Amino acid sequence: MSHFCFLCQRCSQALKLNHSVEPSEEPGASMLISAQGETRETPEGGPPSKEEANFENLQDGAFCRTPHPSSGGMSWDYSSFTLLGRLEPWRSLNSIQKTIRDSSDILSGETEVDHPLCVDCTDYLLEVLDVELAITESDVQNYKRCLETRKWVSGDDREMLQEKLKGLELEEARLLQEVAEVEKNQERVAADLEAAQAETKMLEQQEKQYWKDYSQLKWQQLELNEELSSVEMRLQYAQLQCNQLEKTDVFNATFEIWQDGPLTVINNFRLGRLPTVPVCWNEISAAWGQTALLLLALANTIGLEFQRYHLIPCGNHSYLRSLIDDCAELPLFSSGKQNVFLHNKFDQAMMAFLDCMQQFKEAAESGESGLCLPYKIHVKKGLMEDPGSSSGFYSIRTHLNTEEDWTKALKLMLINFKCSLTWVSLRYGRK
Repeated sequence: MSHFCFLCQRCSQALKLNHSVEPSEEPGASMLISAQGETRETPEGGPPSKEEANFENLQDGAFCRTPHPSSGGMSWDYSSFTLLGRLEPWRSLNSIQKTIRDSSDILSGETEVDHPLCVDCTDYLLEVLDVELAITESDVQNYKRCLETRKWVSGDDREMLQEKLKGLELEEARLLQEVAEVEKNQERVAADLEAAQAETKMLEQQEKQYWKDYSQLKWQQLELNEELSSVEMRLQYAQLQCNQLEKTDVFNATFEIWQDGPLTVINNFRLGRLPTVPVCWNEISAAWGQTALLLLALANTIGLEFQRYHLIPCGNHSYLRSLIDDCAELPLFSSGKQNVFLHNKFDQAMMAFLDCMQQFKEAAESGESGLCLPYKIHVKKGLMEDPGSSSGFYSIRTHLNTEEDWTKALKLMLINFKCSLTWVSLRYGRK
């Protein structure tokens, strides 16, 4: 008999056939053998040929296989299987006709083909069949018990059971209605859930935007706090400077008057000259300019407006403008190119300056804390009176005057201005 290799239809493992089984005993095996071809024997009935002996080496060349289910269940496909291998060329007409007849029977369904299984799969199949058989027998026993019980049920019990059945049916209908309502509620809840999820998403976006805006505002707050701290520091510094400036005497800091021997100095400019101390006229003109600026500042501080002259300080070219004499300009400076002691306009300017100083003195003395100057002024004669001096009076004019007396008059005038600075600082410096 030719050798075949069958595969298990469940685990697809090769099967080892029992060689004691004859082909005639199993119709399926006979048909499979006839499909493969009968073994050829010699006419003398001797041993098989060399080609038949080598046929055993073709065990992997001929096998039968049908697809097995992917799962582990016992679902089998008995529709077909395939036989692979090399057909023997020495076949008799009888074997060919038998093969055709067996194939026709298989195709027409008159003959069933047994599908091979291995021992383990066969045991598993038998266990499954035993379980199904036990279940079937249990169902049969239940059916028999039910039939036997039905015979002994009375009419009243049957009506009671019918009523109970109707009650159960009504309960079933009620439960089905509740199930329908629950399904509707479920759909409504699902819709509400979807709306809540959409709202949650929107709120999350709003929260994200809120935190973004919050971060920006926090950053702006930090910048503003830093700027505020800087402004506070600048304000504190400005307050310190303001307090320091409030304690500072503006007039004394702006106009410094002191004595340098027989001369008096205002803001580093000497006012006057002596034969032993020749001061250039340019410096004297600058000193008159500082003195004119001081008198104008004092008058503005107390709110005084001069009546007959308008004082115009312009450094070393300061002058007074007459308000009663066709606006004539009276210079408070001299170039020194001509004899200054014969220069009447310069004398007129100094006389007009004494007039303005006298107006300031009278205005300052009119208050409660009146100003008291140490040296009197005689405007019409242009004199400065020194009670402690032997001469007593010193002329502010240069005409028919000496340099010593003229310088002394200027010194007394600046001492009066220094007292005026002190008085103005005490009365108006803290306002």
